[in-house]
Order: sequence, then C-alpha cells, then structure tokens
Amino acid sequence: MIPILEKLSGFYNSYVLAILTIGYILGELGHYLIGVTSKQTAIELDYGDHACQQNTTMFHRQELPMQCSAVGNETSCQALDYNNTSYCEWNYNGLGIDYQILAGPTFILIFTIAGVFMGFAADKYNRVKMLTVCTIIFGIAIILQGTVKQYWQLVLLRMVMAAGESGCNPLATGIMSDIFPEDKRALVMAIFNWGIYGGYGIAFPVGRYITKANFWNLGWRVCYLGAGVLTVIVAALTGTTLKEPERKTIGDGDRTTASGKPISLWQVIKNPAMIMLMIAASIRHCGGMTFAYNADLYYNTYFPDVDLGWWLFGVTIGIGSVGVVVGGIVSDKIVAKMGIRSRAFVLAVSQLIATLPAFGSVYFDPLWAMITLGLSYFFAEMWFGIVFAIVVEIVPLRVRSSTIGVFLFVMNNFGGNLPILVDPVAKVLGYRGSIMIFYAGFYGISSILFFITCFLLEGKPASPQVEEQQQSPKSHPDAVLNARHMHGHDNSVFTVDETLPSNGRPAQLPQHLQMSGNGYDKSQQHPARQNGAESSRL
Repeated sequence: MIPILEKLSGFYNSYVLAILTIGYILGELGHYLIGVTSKQTAIELDYGDHACQQNTTMFHRQELPMQCSAVGNETSCQALDYNNTSYCEWNYNGLGIDYQILAGPTFILIFTIAGVFMGFAADKYNRVKMLTVCTIIFGIAIILQGTVKQYWQLVLLRMVMAAGESGCNPLATGIMSDIFPEDKRALVMAIFNWGIYGGYGIAFPVGRYITKANFWNLGWRVCYLGAGVLTVIVAALTGTTLKEPERKTIGDGDRTTASGKPISLWQVIKNPAMIMLMIAASIRHCGGMTFAYNADLYYNTYFPDVDLGWWLFGVTIGIGSVGVVVGGIVSDKIVAKMGIRSRAFVLAVSQLIATLPAFGSVYFDPLWAMITLGLSYFFAEMWFGIVFAIVVEIVPLRVRSSTIGVFLFVMNNFGGNLPILVDPVAKVLGYRGSIMIFYAGFYGISSILFFITCFLLEGKPASPQVEEQQQSPKSHPDAVLNARHMHGHDNSVFTVDETLPSNGRPAQLPQHLQMSGNGYDKSQQHPARQNGAESSRL
C-alpha cells in the first residue's frame, strides 16, 4: 500500500489543481445559471420586462409575416397568427433592469468587498481551511436558490453565494503559486481560471435542457439543487484531502523601498503598471460579462426557432478551453526571452484578434454567428490566466493574496457592473447594438490598453553586471523599486568620487585631505573607507 501511495503522491499537485478547478466551475455554474433560467425564473417570481415572444418552433422566422419581437404591446402580440395559428405570446422575457441588477450588481457588490478581506486573510491564515468554509457557504446558497418563492429571496441568496465564492480566486491562486514552478504558472492559472468559462459553458445545457425536462415537476429549480449538492461534496474533499503548502517567494519576493522598508499594499497598487493592468482587465472583463449575462437571452430573442444550447456549450467549453491552454503555453514559453512584458503582449494580440469575430457573433445568422464566436473565443479566453500570472510575478510575497483581492475588487466592480448599462442603451440603439458596444467593442479597447501595459512592465531580464549599472544613485527614501534589478539604494552620491588607476587599486585622497560628512578631518576619526561599494550596501 505504501509504494502505491508514494506513486500517487507524484500526482498530488495535479489533484490539487483538479479539486480547485472543479470547485470554481461549480461556483461559476451557480453564478451564471440565472442568465439561462431567467425567463422561467421571472415567470415564477414575477420580475423583469414583458415582451412579445415566439411561443412555438412549428414555424421558421422566415415564414412568419411579422416577427414577434417587432410588436410592442400585448393586444397586437396576441392578434398575430399564421395559417390561423397564433405563434406569439406576451410574457416575461427574463430581461429588464430587475434582471440586470440580479445578475450583476447584487452579486458583484458582495463578491468584490468580501474578496478584499479574503485576500488579506489569505496572507495570514490557513488557506485550505478558509477555502473549505467558503465552498460550503456558496454551495448551500446555491441549494437554497432552488427553493425561493420571491424575487428578494433570490437577490439575498445570490449575495450570500457571492460572499462564499469571493474566496475562491485569492485563496486558490495563493495555494497554486506555492506548489507549481514558474515555467508552469501561466498554464496552471489559465486552467484554474478557465473555471469561470467552464461554469458559464455548462450553464447552457444545464439551464436549458434540465429545466425543459422538468424533473419532479421542479423545472429550473433542479439546476440549482443539483449544482449545490455537488459543491458541498467538493468542499468536503477540499477540507479532507488538501494540505496547506509552504509559502514561497515568487519573482521579487519581499521587495523593499529605497529606504529598505517592506513594500506596502498601497505602494504595489499605485504602481503605474498595476494601475494600467487593472484598467485593461476591467474593460476586458466588462466585455466578457456582457456576453455571459446576455448570450442565451440574446440568441433566444433573435433566433427563437433555433436551439443553440449545445452550440454555445461546445464553443465555450471546447474551443474556449483550447484557447486557455494555448495562451498559457505561449505565455510561459516566451516569458524567458522577453520577460513579464511578453505576457502583456500576448494579451494585447489575442484580444485584438478576437475583436472582429466577436462582432460577427452578434451580427450574423446562427451558423456564422457560432463560427465567428468559436474563432473569437479561441483568442479571447487566453486573457484571464495570463493576467493573474503577471500579478503574482510582480507582487511581493507578503501582499500577494491581498493584492489579488484588491485587483478583483476593482476589476469586478468596474467590469462586472458596467453591463447594467446594456438595458438603457438597448432601449435607444436596440439590444443587438448595445451588445456589440459592451461586448465586442470592449474587447478592442482592452487590446489597446494591454499593449500600453507592455511598456510599463519589465522586459528581458538583464545580466548581473547590467543590473548593477542600472541602480539609480538618486531616489526618494520611500520610492518603490519596481524593476526587478533594483534592490536597496545607492549612497555613492555621499562619498568621494573614486577612480581605478592603472594599477587596478582604488585611488584614495591623502588621509589628511579626506573629510567626513560633517566637515571634520577623517584622519582624526575613523580609518578611510575603501570604496563606495561598502556605502551602497548600507
């Protein structure tokens, strides 16, 4: 038995990654299910907008004399018929400001605030135990969502779910960064963060087909009950089979300011590279969230006679996962040649390529919409894992998890709440036009911002000799040394200029000419300093 355990121990890191990723997938499944079940949920809980909708798949859109979506009142909607058969109904469509608030702000508000505290706690306490508790909390919240009777109960439980899920990313990221080496880091982060898109992709068939199956006459409720039970099981495995890893220094470790003080969280956050990375990630996140919250509702609105559930599942899970892996591998391979800057460059190029197909996915009819969506997803989904690989590599160990918590707070509050503007903009430009702006348009904007970020990050690592030459002799005592080659500060400005004569020994002024910093004769105090290097190490 012992030899078997020894062999299995070699797979422990992969097992940890699998457990963490599955837990994240289930959390995101609970998060995004509302986007697929919203119409059925709205009908039962009485929230959102009413609209004229096609209620039968007997007819194709091209056959109908008038599209249901073109009618704006109940009387005209019910009067529409084709061959003496009514094909429209006036009912809740699952959209409206109530839905946008339910899907976005109510979740994001708690998720981001709790995430900051989780980040701080992860730097000090046992991360495995904390993650276990968090997973139990959002698992139970998902189960209870399947039992609600009123809209406000659903809102409250999504807040509780958000509080639990907020610990997943900072806690799991800290655990993984301590057990995986640098050459695998971007790939590992990409696989884990793919859980967002895994949960989102699985939500399409689960939300559509399990709801239609109407098991035990519970309809959409079974989706939440099943997801919640599985989450509690994963929480049990997390608490009983994972162990807290030893905390390791990554990249710069505990870097210091020019005066030798440890770098604080505020100094890390106000770093120009970090600020630009947060802005770019927030814009990109808005694009992703816009599509995630509206994809199923969008395609049901414009193509009610075409079932795209499995297409959306295949694109997000299949093509999206390939893009995640490829992005991680490419980023890891070239980072040794170009430095951390290469990761931002991969981000900029991938999002730029994804932008045009993203427009196509909401412009074309179903077939080409799915083809262009697949092409867009392949490049677009490279971003999340690479972003957090950059973060863990430029942030000191002592504030790593708390920085991730703050990063998520900014990214989710800005990028996660902006999609609420989809509804008012849609009333002016139409639903399709609004989605194009906040989805595909924001992909393009993020590409530009990631490209700018490239110039604020470290390039190819310099040799030790070059690093020594690049140390700045003048800096504010509390200035943060952002570049990796900068450690400590140089006091040579306070010493006598020295040169190496032809004999290779340090030249020194006669002792009687050497003066101390306060103007007194050095010969009367201490032996002469040998060179400026000793001073620069103080």
